[in-house]
Amino acid sequence: MRPFVHLHSHSEYSLIDGISRLPQMVSRAKELNMPALALTDHGNMYGAIYFYKEAMAQGIKPILGCEVYVTEGSRFDRPEGKTYERLKHLILLAETMEGYENIVKIVSKSSTEGFYRKPRADRDLLSTYNKGIIALSACIAGEIPQLILQDNIEGAHRALEWYLETYGKENFFLEIQNHGDPKELRVQDVLVDMAEQYGVGLVCSNDFHYVYADDAEAHDIKVCIATGARRNDVDRMKFFSNEFYMKSGDEMEELFGHIPEALDNTLKIAQRCHVEFNFDAHHLPKFDVPEGETAHSYLRKVCESYIPQFYPEVTPILQERLDYELGVISRMGFEDYFLIVWDYVKYAREHGVLVGPGRGSAAGSVVAYLLGITGLDPIKYDLLFERFLNPERVSMPDIDIDFCYETRNKVIEYVTEKYGQERVAQIITFGTEAARAVIRDVGRVLDMPLPEVNRLAKMIPNELGITLKKSLEVKELKDLYESDASVKELFDLCLRLEGIARNSSTHAAGVVISAAPLDEYVPVQNSNEDGFVTQYDKDNIEELGLLKMDFLGLRTLTVMGEALRLIKENHGVELDLDAIPLDDKASCEILCKGETAGVFQLESEGITKLVMDLKPEHFEDLIPLVALYRPGPLGSGMVEDFIKRRHKEKEVTYLHPILEPILEDTFGVILYQEQVMQIASAMGGFSLGQADLMRRAMGKKKESVLKAQRDSFVSGSVNNGIDEKLANEVFDLLLYFAGYGFNKSHSAAYAYIAYQTAYLKAHYFPEFMAATMTSFMGNMDKMTNYINVCKAKQVAVLGPDINHSERMFTVQNGQIRFGLGGIKNVGDNAIEELLAERKTNGQFTSIVDFCERIPYRVVNKRLLESLIRCGAMDSFKENRNQLLQIYEQAQGIGSKGQKNSALGAVSLFAEVEEMESIHVPDLPDLPKELKLKDEKEYTGFYITGHPLDAYRDELEGLFQLGRLAENPEDFDGKTVTIGGLITEKVDRLTKAKQEKMCTLTLEDFTGTVQVVVFPQGYQKSHMLLQRDGVVAIEGRIDADEKGVQCIASSVQLLKVEYDRVRQIRIHIDIAHDTPQVSQQLQKLLQELQGDTPVTLFLQRQKRSLAVNRSFYFTPSKESIGRVQALLGANAVELL
Repeated sequence: MRPFVHLHSHSEYSLIDGISRLPQMVSRAKELNMPALALTDHGNMYGAIYFYKEAMAQGIKPILGCEVYVTEGSRFDRPEGKTYERLKHLILLAETMEGYENIVKIVSKSSTEGFYRKPRADRDLLSTYNKGIIALSACIAGEIPQLILQDNIEGAHRALEWYLETYGKENFFLEIQNHGDPKELRVQDVLVDMAEQYGVGLVCSNDFHYVYADDAEAHDIKVCIATGARRNDVDRMKFFSNEFYMKSGDEMEELFGHIPEALDNTLKIAQRCHVEFNFDAHHLPKFDVPEGETAHSYLRKVCESYIPQFYPEVTPILQERLDYELGVISRMGFEDYFLIVWDYVKYAREHGVLVGPGRGSAAGSVVAYLLGITGLDPIKYDLLFERFLNPERVSMPDIDIDFCYETRNKVIEYVTEKYGQERVAQIITFGTEAARAVIRDVGRVLDMPLPEVNRLAKMIPNELGITLKKSLEVKELKDLYESDASVKELFDLCLRLEGIARNSSTHAAGVVISAAPLDEYVPVQNSNEDGFVTQYDKDNIEELGLLKMDFLGLRTLTVMGEALRLIKENHGVELDLDAIPLDDKASCEILCKGETAGVFQLESEGITKLVMDLKPEHFEDLIPLVALYRPGPLGSGMVEDFIKRRHKEKEVTYLHPILEPILEDTFGVILYQEQVMQIASAMGGFSLGQADLMRRAMGKKKESVLKAQRDSFVSGSVNNGIDEKLANEVFDLLLYFAGYGFNKSHSAAYAYIAYQTAYLKAHYFPEFMAATMTSFMGNMDKMTNYINVCKAKQVAVLGPDINHSERMFTVQNGQIRFGLGGIKNVGDNAIEELLAERKTNGQFTSIVDFCERIPYRVVNKRLLESLIRCGAMDSFKENRNQLLQIYEQAQGIGSKGQKNSALGAVSLFAEVEEMESIHVPDLPDLPKELKLKDEKEYTGFYITGHPLDAYRDELEGLFQLGRLAENPEDFDGKTVTIGGLITEKVDRLTKAKQEKMCTLTLEDFTGTVQVVVFPQGYQKSHMLLQRDGVVAIEGRIDADEKGVQCIASSVQLLKVEYDRVRQIRIHIDIAHDTPQVSQQLQKLLQELQGDTPVTLFLQRQKRSLAVNRSFYFTPSKESIGRVQALLGANAVELL
């Protein structure tokens, strides 16, 4: 095999046009006996650390680099108009660590200062950060090849001279390629001449974007996915040949054997490149401690200062635990970390930002508890520090903090200001082509019918971590794959693309803080908002020793904060949620009754049932819930076992007495990871640090490691006087439960929030629900559910009112008042002016009074119409219809008066004169149906009633649409009968036969759903399928991760008022279109007497027939039922 190294390559992190997976690239290089491999993705370094680690693991030298985009002018310039700037490509390879750092600087500044459609470097940037870099002239999109193709040979020479001056003759190479494009050969000839003339090295590359030759088709599909194209589109981005794969040295020699220097130079460059990371170094920022203090002494001092706040006395257990934790933190060098977190959490609390009790393993630290970082006493709840910081495995601590989601940014801004914008960034994350998503993406590119693609996607089991390979074990899917060529093509392409990076976005919570400017360690790019985002993901950030923290926005904390404000406002009570009794009867009672709407983590149908079965009596009873309600325990029979043991319906047994104190709280069931650790310690004699390592090993299931752990455990147990057979039995049990075990610290922290929200709901129901509704103002399904919950508790939800409403939902006299912020077309400025004026000068007495007092710049016609139509002006003496007739005049009076007043030209009698000029017409109010429609249009809800109020009896017993709001996939494939109001209807034509069908939005008292009515059903029921119609629909629920809809099989009136029926239409489908059935129908119609006209619709002939008067009959439940019994449930249409 001809020795060769690929110096120009693209991985899946070239998000538009790369599909090479890093492990595959490296292993292929190894197969081809290549000593090294470079990674040069387009404009970014997303994959650099993963690539480095993979290459080192497989014994291949990693060469880190980037194919940067270079602009002709300054990177700070922005091309005017819509002109597309043709950027030039350039390959940069890190020869040394300094070179890597310089490429990081170039990529960072290209992606921040230079970003315009793409990250753009300029010559200034390249010459500033030129040390330690080997540069290649790139593909035919490079600057020198482009000038050659433009026949500007002089310009190409000038460009080469600049690169030689910038990098030096030894560090700049002219790159030649041959993928079968004549332009490449034309460029190659000139580059060979230039190399000779200037004494510059040549290097050949294959610029590969996929690893194997047979990946070309999958690569083309990926390009289509990324650019939104279809494979059959004519004018789309497409590579000109199928040669962009990872070629062997022999294949490269076939192309470039006539220029052996170009092949040899790839090896020489590879030998020169050497970059090595120290993954043991940490780059934590230093916390500014008071003079005379060290981080170690100050951390202890801060912790000890908070002890009286949390503990009545310093017990030996507390002192020992605190000393131990501080010792471990000090040995690991993490004092600054804890002080930094303490500082920003303290800032949050002092500035009214609600902070959660902690999540994850940090709740196991007494230091974190004393610093206010977590909210649960780890000593009281038996939470383990070693699960958080293991003294025997030095790794960065991971403290995730929940903040009120509306004010979370205040904390991030504080941290950014304190440590500097250049030292703080959010963290990137990558979306990948998951199993169902890739089926949909590729199906669209192949132009397969959407229903077929959706059907195939839904056949993939909805399991965590499901893969296409695993899903092809499902018999139905396997049979299709083997029998249908189009399905096989789809899956074969998808298997090549599944799991690759699809797009980048910003991690929802991750923030990194560094000791020096971030681009000294990692490449950064602009965030979608303000500030920067790292180009390395959270795992790489931690490996490089940078401080990563999760600033999570938790909606529930926002709800709790708003509820506490309303409680103080309405009851004068400053409620401290950390001081509430933990065995409150009322709180436990609502949970036992299943009244969990709005309660944190306990709202879904499944977990509500679990709560009711568990019958909690104390906060601690909720801790197991979070751990139990997961797929593993639910599917293992563990949940049922736990509940039976709790209620003494099953005996609690222990394999050995030593296990009883560890497992008694969970009735002998191993539920938590901490229990696995405690058992390893108590029986096997492990330290808790060793026990944590054993727990991790069990999770990874590596046979060799597990055998060593088993031997240690059994040996330690025998030393403790425990039988060897029993020790093996316990180890097997631990191994089984390790797959299900959950972090107790996390369970306890979240159970605490769940309990606090239950307490608020039980004792301050209106305030809690008002706060909850404010938080979910834009979510119609949730809001509908919450309004129904309030009604069930006899707490009215009153409509908006300009004299009583605040911005958000409030509580007035025990009733909940709709907020002005939820009204369409009512902006923040108008609300601020309205509330300020009302507070200063009292309530508004009329529409004219309102228009005169609120600045005319915010009182526009849309605002007034919205306030009238939603009912916010119902307190005035005029009805809505009258107000709609006079609001324009009122606005004119208000505007004129304010302008005159500003000019000083208003008389004392002007207001009276103007008032008299408004004539209020004598009109009845708007019809109820229209008022309700307006309320829905302008607030999203029906306020003074509901269009379905007259249909409550008929809706009783039908499937409630609100059940589809949570976990709709639980109902996928089930046939249900739903009923409600048609609020939207869109007619469409089928692609194939151009037949009419439609999609509807159906709404009942609990929620909404989209309904699809295909041509056959549409033909039968089109008269019923009208907006504002009230119907009952039988259909199949079609739900997946994309959403939920109902596929209608039959549609009929929800409530038939037989005396209003003007015509009976009988549908005869092909199956019933026989002489025998025709005779039976004639006989039946003659028996049924009456005078309502009847028509027959013959499906076979697609035509209607009017029948003789002797076949007319009077519709009734009985008569219609008899016809349906003969012809089928969908046979009769009443018009």
